[in-house]
Amino acid sequence: MAEAGTDDAVRTGGQPALNRVIGPGLLLLFVVGDILGTGVYALTGKVAAEVGGAVWLPFLLAFIVALLTAFSYLELVTKYPRAAGAALYTHKAFGIHFLTFMVTFAVMCSGLTSASSASKAFAGNFAEAFDLSLGEGAGLTAVAVGFMTLIALVNFRGVGESVKVNVLLTCVELGGLLIVIGIGAWALGGGEGDLSRLVEFRSPPGENAVLSVTAATALAFFAMVGFEDSVNMAEETRDPVRIFPKVMLTGLCVTGLIYVLVAVSAIALVSPDDLSEGEAPLLKVVAAGAPAFPLTVFAFITMFAVANSALINMLMASRLLYGMANERVLPRVLGLVHRTRRTPWVGIVFTTLVAFGLIWFADLAALGGTTSLLLLCVFTVVNVAVLVLRRDRVEHAHFHAPTVIPVLGAALCAYLASPLSGRAAGDYRVAGVLLVVGVALWAATYAHRRMTSDRAATGPSRED
Repeated sequence: MAEAGTDDAVRTGGQPALNRVIGPGLLLLFVVGDILGTGVYALTGKVAAEVGGAVWLPFLLAFIVALLTAFSYLELVTKYPRAAGAALYTHKAFGIHFLTFMVTFAVMCSGLTSASSASKAFAGNFAEAFDLSLGEGAGLTAVAVGFMTLIALVNFRGVGESVKVNVLLTCVELGGLLIVIGIGAWALGGGEGDLSRLVEFRSPPGENAVLSVTAATALAFFAMVGFEDSVNMAEETRDPVRIFPKVMLTGLCVTGLIYVLVAVSAIALVSPDDLSEGEAPLLKVVAAGAPAFPLTVFAFITMFAVANSALINMLMASRLLYGMANERVLPRVLGLVHRTRRTPWVGIVFTTLVAFGLIWFADLAALGGTTSLLLLCVFTVVNVAVLVLRRDRVEHAHFHAPTVIPVLGAALCAYLASPLSGRAAGDYRVAGVLLVVGVALWAATYAHRRMTSDRAATGPSRED
C-alpha cells in the first residue's frame, strides 16, 4: 500500500514517484542539520539581550514547545506518509481551500525567507573569508544569487545527492558548535569564566522577568524550527511509518542539548552585554576562551552552516509545492516530476525564482522573528488538526500521541505567537504584508481553478 511507505515507480496519473533513498541515518542528519542551521550562530546574543545571563532558559523552553509539536507531526506523518506536511494535514482536517493555501504559503515563505537570508549570510561570510570588498550592493547580491543557483542544481540533481551534501554540511556546522562547547569546558576547567551569570535575569525597561523570558523564548524558537521540514521528505524516505518517530525525537533531543550547552559556554565566557553586540556572538566566545584559535576557520564553519540551511529549506519548499499540487490545492504543473532525475523540477524552478527575487529586493534582517511567528501559527493549526483527524481511520498502524500533548502544544504555540508573549510589533507588520500577498495569490489560484473547471465542464458539450 503506497500510504504505508512502499516505493512505487509511478504515481496516479502517470507521474513517476519520488525516489525513496533516505534511511534512518540520513534522515537523522537531515533533522539535526535543519534545526541547527544559522539560528544558534546568530541568535544567542539577541536572546542574551532579553534575559541577561539566563540565556539557556529560553532555548530550553523553546525545545519543550518544539517537542510537544513534534509529537503531533509524528502522528500525522506516520498516518499520512506523503509530502506536503502541515498543508496536507490542514487540508485533510478542515477541507477549507483558503486555510490550506495560507498554511502552505506561510510554510513556504518561512523556508524561502530563511534560505534567502542564508544566501546573503553566505555571501557576507564568503567575502570575509576571502577578504573581498563586495560592499552591500550588486557584488554581494551576485554571490548570493550564484550560491542559490548552485543550491537549485544540487536540488534538481536528486534527493540522494542533496541529502549527501546535507550530511557533509551538517557535520561541519555540528563541529562548529562542538568546538564552542569544547572551548567552554576547557576554559571553565582551567578556572576561567563565570558560571554565576547563568542565574542572572535581566529585563528590558518596562518589562518583568516573566515577559522577558517568554519574549526571548519566542525569539529562540526560531532556532528550534526545522524538524517540521523533514515530514515533507516522507515520500523519499524508506519505511517512514517505522523510522520517523525515533529519528525525529532523537534529532530534537540532540539539538536541544547542544543549544543549552552552547548557551552555557557562551554566557560563562562572555558577558551578556558583550554577547548581545554585533552579529557573530559565537565568534566572541571562541576568541574569549581560545585566543589562539584561528578565527578564519570559524568564519568558514559559519559559511557552511548557512549553506546547509539554504539547501534544506529549498528542498522543503519544492517538495511542499509538489505535495500540494498533487492534492490539487495548487496548479498541477507544480507537481511535475522529472522522469530521469525523479525530482519535482517545476517546484524547484519556481521556488528558486522566488528566492532570487527575495535576495535581490528584500531586506531580510528582521525576518527571523516573522518566520518564527508564521511557523508558530502553523504549529497551532497542526496541533488542532491532529485532534480533528482522530476520527479519520487508516488501515496501517501509526504513531499515536497522548491527547494532552497536542492540546498543550496548541496552547503554547498560540501564546508565543500572540502579543501576550512580548513579541516585537515589527514581526506582525512584516507577517501582515506577507499574508496580504498570500491572499492575493490564493485569489488568483482560485480563479484559475474555476476557469479550468468551467472549461472542462463546457468543453465536451461544445464538441457534441
